[in-house]
Amino acid sequence: MNTIYIIVNILVLSAILYGLFTMQKRHFSFTARTMTALGAGLVSGAALQYIFGSSSEIVKETMTILGIAGNGYVRLLGMIVIPLVFVAITTAIVKQDTNSLKKSAGSVIAVLLITTAISAAIGIAAALIFGLDSRTLISGQAEAARSEALVKALSDFQARPIADQITEIIPRNIFYAMTGQGSSATLSVVFFSAFLGLATVSLRRKKPEVSESFTAFLSMLNDIVMKMVTMVLRLAPYGIFALITRFVATSNFTEIARLLQFVAASYAAIAIMFLVHLAIIATSGLNPLTFLRKSSGPLSFAFSSRSSSGTLPLNVETQVGKLGVSQGIANLSASLGTSIGQNGCAGIYPAMLAVMIAVGTGIPIDAAFIVKLIVITAISSFGIAGVGGGATFAALTVLSSMGLPVGLVGLLIAIEPLIDMARTALNVSDSMVAGVVTARRLGELDLDVYNSSDKEELTA
Repeated sequence: MNTIYIIVNILVLSAILYGLFTMQKRHFSFTARTMTALGAGLVSGAALQYIFGSSSEIVKETMTILGIAGNGYVRLLGMIVIPLVFVAITTAIVKQDTNSLKKSAGSVIAVLLITTAISAAIGIAAALIFGLDSRTLISGQAEAARSEALVKALSDFQARPIADQITEIIPRNIFYAMTGQGSSATLSVVFFSAFLGLATVSLRRKKPEVSESFTAFLSMLNDIVMKMVTMVLRLAPYGIFALITRFVATSNFTEIARLLQFVAASYAAIAIMFLVHLAIIATSGLNPLTFLRKSSGPLSFAFSSRSSSGTLPLNVETQVGKLGVSQGIANLSASLGTSIGQNGCAGIYPAMLAVMIAVGTGIPIDAAFIVKLIVITAISSFGIAGVGGGATFAALTVLSSMGLPVGLVGLLIAIEPLIDMARTALNVSDSMVAGVVTARRLGELDLDVYNSSDKEELTA
């Protein structure tokens, strides 16, 4: 009987995927297809959970088969991230003069770090307004085990001196880094790509023919990689549908309800920070609603995939093709944004946890505590980039720096996927804001593209 239900489920889900394919053939815009996929995934996942339950074997088997679409798409994105970072950063440096590169990189990093400080302040305010208190959390066996693992992870992390953590960004073996292995793989590829680009630029005086030949090769390689990116991005609606369906169908909403106060506070803080992003766009003399509409594609995928790195290709494509950001700045902001100053994971989340734990342990939340927390959060958001674990390691670093117990992070294991979806979308939004603001300030933003309609976006 279970087999029949599974077959019926797969047929229904396949019909929805075919509907998305039909929309593509009829040249619906990319935004329309991604939003349709997101909505269809929410409805499908809710229906599966309501009918069969989140822990039923029918749902598990159905999601295993549907995972071919969801997991397959995430793996495709992972496949092209490193080649894209390598080509994008190297090409950006080769095609820009040194002064322009310094201004671009400096502006992008400044925006990322400043907005992280702002997001930390918003996280603190949200935690206080919602009255978050770690004493209200009930620890189960899973959470307790998670807490013990986090304490061990922190001790392992702290065992490495800060100097070692920084020097790990320099790849000992670039081919190993390009496999995506190691906690600093992406940053290592960024470092090597920048080094290679600078070496090419320095050859222009002594050996211009060599520099020109390699630049032409890079240009050709860039075209090929970007074509691969476009091919993969056309599959985004199918991946979004599969990922969001699995999340909704398998989530334990009873556990989520138990921690609903923290979820509500997190989403309120994230929503406010999104408004701050739009305000920053507006202060740059641009229409914030246009930015919101055109960035909906990468934000939707970031929300469903929970992967800033996986969203990188779509991030670059959107900045260049829809927001009018120059290729060099888009590559820099998208790449650095996966590693530096993530507003959701390294800003709001650690700050909220710190306040919640401080309240629960009786530590006074005074001006000195708040200022110290904001500064530590902003600084940690820069260094946490090369460490695997994302928001968890950001939280561990901030809490340990503040002298707070880190084991309580494990108590939120039940709601981690739910809040991570919105956090990731905020991270991606921040990198796009950094790109747009930097391009606008340096005169490298094509206003005609920014203000144009979306009719030409990924409809093929």
